[in-house]
Amino acid sequence: MSADLGRLLRPRSIAVIGGGAWCSQIVRQLHGIGFTGRVDLVHPRCGIIEGIPTVRDLSDLSSPPDAAFVGVNRKSAIEVIRSLALFGAGGAVCFASGFAEASAEDRDGKELQAELVKAAGEMPLLGPNCYGFINALDRALLWPDQHGCDSVARGVAILTQSSNIAINLTMQQRGLPIGYVVACGNMAQTTQAQIALQLLDDPRVTAIGLHIEGFGDLAEWYALAHKACDKGVPLIALKVGRSDQAQHAAVSHTASLAGSDAGASALLKRLGIGRTSDLPTFLETLKLLHMVGPLDAPTLSSISCSGGEASLAADAAVGSGMTFPALTGEQRDGLADALGPMVALANPLDYHTYVWRDVVKMTAAWLPMTASHIGLTLVIVDYPHTDARDWDCATKAALAIRAKSGRPVAVVATLPELMPPDVAAELMAGGVVAISGLTEAIAAASIAASLAKPVAQPVLNAGADREAVLVDEAQAKAALSGFGVLVPKGATVRRMEGLKTVAASLTAPLVLKVTGLAHKSEACGVRLGLAVDEVFTAAQVMPEGAYLVEEMVQEAVVELLIGVTRDPAHGFVLTLGAGGVLTELWQDTASMLIPADPGSVVAALKSLRIWPLIEGYRGKSGADLNAIIRAVMGVQEYVIVNASRVSEVEINPLMCTPDTAVAVDALLCEARGE
Repeated sequence: MSADLGRLLRPRSIAVIGGGAWCSQIVRQLHGIGFTGRVDLVHPRCGIIEGIPTVRDLSDLSSPPDAAFVGVNRKSAIEVIRSLALFGAGGAVCFASGFAEASAEDRDGKELQAELVKAAGEMPLLGPNCYGFINALDRALLWPDQHGCDSVARGVAILTQSSNIAINLTMQQRGLPIGYVVACGNMAQTTQAQIALQLLDDPRVTAIGLHIEGFGDLAEWYALAHKACDKGVPLIALKVGRSDQAQHAAVSHTASLAGSDAGASALLKRLGIGRTSDLPTFLETLKLLHMVGPLDAPTLSSISCSGGEASLAADAAVGSGMTFPALTGEQRDGLADALGPMVALANPLDYHTYVWRDVVKMTAAWLPMTASHIGLTLVIVDYPHTDARDWDCATKAALAIRAKSGRPVAVVATLPELMPPDVAAELMAGGVVAISGLTEAIAAASIAASLAKPVAQPVLNAGADREAVLVDEAQAKAALSGFGVLVPKGATVRRMEGLKTVAASLTAPLVLKVTGLAHKSEACGVRLGLAVDEVFTAAQVMPEGAYLVEEMVQEAVVELLIGVTRDPAHGFVLTLGAGGVLTELWQDTASMLIPADPGSVVAALKSLRIWPLIEGYRGKSGADLNAIIRAVMGVQEYVIVNASRVSEVEINPLMCTPDTAVAVDALLCEARGE
């Protein structure tokens, strides 16, 4: 769908087709928001709805509407949509449910949805199973229920597939100016990414928040990310689907650890879209981005009149990626001049209450904390809901340091209910972000400080579904070694009698494995550190099968996992992490999408808890980082060349020594016969 959504989302004329409470509610909400355009009501029997006379048929309208709400049952909706398209309407919202969102066994629903799309033709269509939209910038909507939006001059856009979540978000009382809310419904014709692409053309939109259930066409998301970057409009997402249901049938450790959510996270990161984990943080991040945009540093200052609040702020930042830098000499001098010797100077700062009620002194005391190297200054103020007049000085001082410093400043209530709406409005009008919740403030700052440009290169397409089989380990190693992955010297033996001869040709210590097992250790299918004359005896107490005898890699400083899983929704997910016995115990992994460049690989490795071992820990030798990168890039190249048949790839462990990196175990799961 590439049609212009402008008429639909910014209508001057609206038609409401259908009757009942839902359609009446739309008229009431149009009156409430102050829509000044033409409103036509179409219903074959009702005479007057909310004071507006109805017409019996679309043909009775004087001209095609810019936007139409279709509030009839699913089968009737198809004919109405077809009539609107032929009439030249600018677009329509299909409210009815019972289409493709119904159970998987409901073939009728899927067929009806296909008919609906065909009926719409080139006319933009939102839904079905969709509440529609609210445009608070132009005082227009197609929304059959209550909402909490007020008219704004500029604001954020929120897009979600869930109409109920959309309603709830409009009811926020956090001071966030919402310009657009769009419920995307089934997205039978017009997708979430397409809607967001067109909202980027409205210069009044400051940031876009996306509640995402699934991505669909990745090319559209790449187009959205790059257009948003070009226009300087930040994107954030609340992506649902962190459950482990997709992991139950996993063959490899990689698939079990990655799951589908790792692919979603990697895709969002690649697109430069910030990810939130809950609705409060979603709203506060949008608010921060609306007010100041992305932060230029992952650093914070905290100002409070309580040591307890200072400690809460410091603790909330642990693990967030945000830091509280130590005070510079210039900051210390400024604070000492303003606060005197009675206050211990630090960041977070507990300034006590010596300067309370004196706005001039409060401003002088707080201003040094807004230094140029600080991404966001947090002024922690909890306003009482009884009588907050004595807290006016804090509001005025926060506004003053924002005006004097020109740096991002937020007033933060540790509890959301302790930020009064009128105070939030006053702060926001003066350029200060009013944030409800200390935890949300830190999380929002972390997202705003980590937004990056989207990666130019699209991901490798995962392709169509395929049935895959497990490849013999020796064959897997041979395949990967052809792409530069180092493997141990060894040989496969089909009959136990041949073990002595093969073992004698290798240098001990040796490793003996039974091939064809995905998790050999759990099945007692591997023995380590064998002498040449111990191999045959060891095989007699192992599961039956073909045997792989290899020279054992020694002096490894760290064991790594390199894995790739095919994720139909996101591409091929490349996972790096702690390997060997630590894989499932630590679950210390980082994921990205293929293709990844060496710099991204290094960044992923540095994010792991085992990075100190790779780098060299407490005087011990580190691993050969270049050798690790060569192994990772070799696995990636194998996947790129064989993308049409690869399902899973795993090296676990990659034994990393100061001089090399060797894949001592490898797993391939591929479609055969192609």
